[in-house]
Amino acid sequence: MLHRGYLLHLRPFRENSAIVNLLVDGAGRVDAIARLGGGKRSSRALLQPFQPLLFTLSGKGELRTLNQPEAYAPAIPLQGDSLYAGMYLNELLMRSLSHSHGGDGLFYTYHQTLMTLAAGFEQRVLRYFELELLKDLGICPPLESDVTGNTIEPDICYLLKAQGGFIPSLAPNATPGRVLLSLANQSLADEDFQSAKKLLRQLLAPVIGDKPLVSRALFAGRSGRDVPAGKGA
Repeated sequence: MLHRGYLLHLRPFRENSAIVNLLVDGAGRVDAIARLGGGKRSSRALLQPFQPLLFTLSGKGELRTLNQPEAYAPAIPLQGDSLYAGMYLNELLMRSLSHSHGGDGLFYTYHQTLMTLAAGFEQRVLRYFELELLKDLGICPPLESDVTGNTIEPDICYLLKAQGGFIPSLAPNATPGRVLLSLANQSLADEDFQSAKKLLRQLLAPVIGDKPLVSRALFAGRSGRDVPAGKGA
């Protein structure tokens, strides 16, 4: 069976081989051994991030074998802040996806996010991707109703509770209802970026863990600005 996917990460494994972590359409994260070969038949140059790939997979278990990789479209050209944002997406997927929660439905969202970033850096699409990841993992609380089932009101602030829902709150760290609604509708306004990022950071923390994201540190070092939502920013 022919698959399409993207490389998320590669590390050397024995001579002329590597372990590759892939995001595969319809299958989510797949880890495999790739034989890199040498000379004109080497696939080293092909197995790069943001390169749309076609390939077959053989074997069973948690470590498959990648066979006959080829490009089915030009690599998506990410530059500047968009490149660091793409690196963030890859690291986020590597930290949050596993074989039991594999991201089966994220391929198209990932591809579309990369395509949008290729046209220019856009913070909104990072927030929307994080939200889709949370939904795929099954840990995104309802954004349009609170824990009692009442509709979220744009002019009221809400606090995220441990059971995975929101309650009205006057706490200083509460999230404005308009931010919850704009996230749900993918219509974030510029003035809501900070609140959305803080909320998504809180929601992502259990799956990312405590170790700082390398891509976020690189982004901060390049731009000197605030960086995509994640632990340790």
